[in-house]
Amino acid sequence: MTRSRILLALLVLATALLVAPPASAAVTFTSTAVNQSGGNCLDLPGGSTTAGAQLRAFTCSSGADQNVVYTPVSGTSDTYTITTRSGQCVDVNGASTADNAAIIQWPCHGGTNQQWRLVPVTVAGTDKTFNLVSVGSNKCVAPSGGSSASNTNLVQLPCATSGGRVWRLPAFTGGGTGPGTFTNPLSQHGPDPWLTYHDGYYYLATTTWNSTVTMRKASTLAGLATASDQVIFNLTRPNGAGTMWAPEFHLLDGPNGKRWYFYYTAGREPYDLGTQRIHVLESAGLDPMGPYSFKADLLDPTQDNTWELDPGILQLNGQLYLLGTFYNGSQPMFIRPLSNPWTASGTRRVLSTPTYSWETVGGAVNEGAEVLQRGGRTFIVYSASHCSTPDYKLGMLTYNGGDPLSSSSWVKSPNPVFQRSNANGVYGPGHNGFFKSPDGTEDWIVYHANNSASGGCDMNRTTRAQKFTWNADGTPNFGTPVALGVTLTAPSGE
Repeated sequence: MTRSRILLALLVLATALLVAPPASAAVTFTSTAVNQSGGNCLDLPGGSTTAGAQLRAFTCSSGADQNVVYTPVSGTSDTYTITTRSGQCVDVNGASTADNAAIIQWPCHGGTNQQWRLVPVTVAGTDKTFNLVSVGSNKCVAPSGGSSASNTNLVQLPCATSGGRVWRLPAFTGGGTGPGTFTNPLSQHGPDPWLTYHDGYYYLATTTWNSTVTMRKASTLAGLATASDQVIFNLTRPNGAGTMWAPEFHLLDGPNGKRWYFYYTAGREPYDLGTQRIHVLESAGLDPMGPYSFKADLLDPTQDNTWELDPGILQLNGQLYLLGTFYNGSQPMFIRPLSNPWTASGTRRVLSTPTYSWETVGGAVNEGAEVLQRGGRTFIVYSASHCSTPDYKLGMLTYNGGDPLSSSSWVKSPNPVFQRSNANGVYGPGHNGFFKSPDGTEDWIVYHANNSASGGCDMNRTTRAQKFTWNADGTPNFGTPVALGVTLTAPSGE
């Protein structure tokens, strides 16, 4: 290599290091914690040495009772144990996941109810402001009732950017300020995942295969892995209480303004395939977790005697459509027009039939249709082949104009767009969804997969997520499914 080339290479390397330095590692620091609602400090009453003493928000002073030590948890960039003056750890009483559980001090044991993520919160006019998020419950330290009064006991409450949930740590030192990270899986038992980012939180619903509808939420993607599944609805209708699978929820216009509509498949019994139908719930407000009420059975107006699975929603040219699959000897994908989020305005039409060899491994299947739109273009990404095989994979249709109800308006890609990776130990990746990063600049795919080629269609399929990019021709490039345990950069804007 010539001398000039060597100098150029060194210049490029130096520039790269200046532009993108590595994130600093988390370090131990000691700080007060000032509540941004009342200006009071996290305090150990009277310097107590009693195990179980409840912490409080109290008028700030320079006393040792208000200085606590933050020690990084090994292998993390934003998670700490917090130690009081007595040498005990800040703890969620009884490892509770319930609202209003007491925040106490307790002998340190390393459990997740003694681990705290510092999640940055932007507060105008100040810095070093965070939610103190329990790893065990995914809830935040706050004065009881969100009170701004001094001498208020501390409890855990759902995280927010107001109501006393935000704390300033004046002596916070580095660490946790670089990009966050996460590892898959996001759920150990999470087939058919649907994931949405809304108003500061990620919401994840997956198949339960019982009579409950559940959802988990977290302020970070990494937090979903330890968040608890909360029951948001119980299925009781005789024609749809035996199972709950293939859920997804959409914020759509209804007669009372925007509401969340939660679509799912259910039948009379788990293995009574002939009774499986698509159903929909409606939220009372704008919280993705409800409360919900039953809205309708989404039966076909002229062909309601056949089972239908895997609901999806398409909004195109001002019209609303339901996507799904049914059985006619194979499993084609259908499309049906809707007059509102719960009412059909016409019968189903076949949109795609499994014809390629890669769509027929273990069974001829086109299912789990999901919509992806960008730059005025519309794609439907669907799952092909049977889920019992490691060759379950994703195919894609591209809208080329015309009547969306006509199969001639869609062009099928001749090859799969996402499939197994033997090298990464990922088998049967499918039944996906899409979501945006918190700042809206990145596109992400969520999907389920198995850890081995012998995995099947059961609750052991795990929920995974990864970022994807776009090709020069405007089509998505999903890449290769990433192995479990690989550290990935969190979505932009967390």
